[in-house]
Amino acid sequence: MGDPLAQFAIKKVISFTAWGVNVSFTNYALACIVSVALILLFFTIILITKPSKTRKTTRSAALATILYEVVVNMIGKDTQKEDIYKFFPLIFTTFIFVLGCNIVGMIPFSFTVTSHIITTFALASFLFVIINVVGFSRHGLGYFRILAPEGAPLYILPLLVIVEFFAYIARPISLSIRLAANMMAGHIVLKVIAGFVSISGVFFLFPFALLTLLTGFEIFVAVLQAYIFAILSSVYLGDAINLH
Repeated sequence: MGDPLAQFAIKKVISFTAWGVNVSFTNYALACIVSVALILLFFTIILITKPSKTRKTTRSAALATILYEVVVNMIGKDTQKEDIYKFFPLIFTTFIFVLGCNIVGMIPFSFTVTSHIITTFALASFLFVIINVVGFSRHGLGYFRILAPEGAPLYILPLLVIVEFFAYIARPISLSIRLAANMMAGHIVLKVIAGFVSISGVFFLFPFALLTLLTGFEIFVAVLQAYIFAILSSVYLGDAINLH
């Protein structure tokens, strides 16, 4: 049985340096490129595939429509009347990128980019900066009202502001840890069960059936975590716009 954590190790695929700096091409970079390439290929197929005479749409176009509707419902059914609808491309791109990386990580012998906290934290921090820019650009210094719950008694307001401040700056941390921890934990479990399959001999049927079941569940988790990451980003952006 191999080390369950070995699958998260970043390894050099092509090793080279430039001007004394190590800029080796790693399995991490390869997984990122493959994820983006598959996403672009998927939407390219939608653009070039024409519906047949018997079908008004293609399966790929129907799937893309479902993804579109998921994000639209995520940011609100009345989004056309809200300023947050202007940020639909940002939320949609975030959702599709995280989903693509999660799904690519489910391919055997591939690499799960979103299992590394540096990836999820960088993405969450990028969104956090955009949210703050939007908040201050719309409300100026009045954006600090997001730290003061409306209707709170004055005698407890200073304490609430401190609590809300730490909760606010913890948003990118919790957002990134949630995604990375779920992806890492799921892949570790799959690796452990796969190890039991390899050492069980003729009694491999039970761990193999369990592995198959857990693989399906992990795919569900991969989709769910992409949805949660995107919907929380949408909620935080809505708070910045509406000061809720």
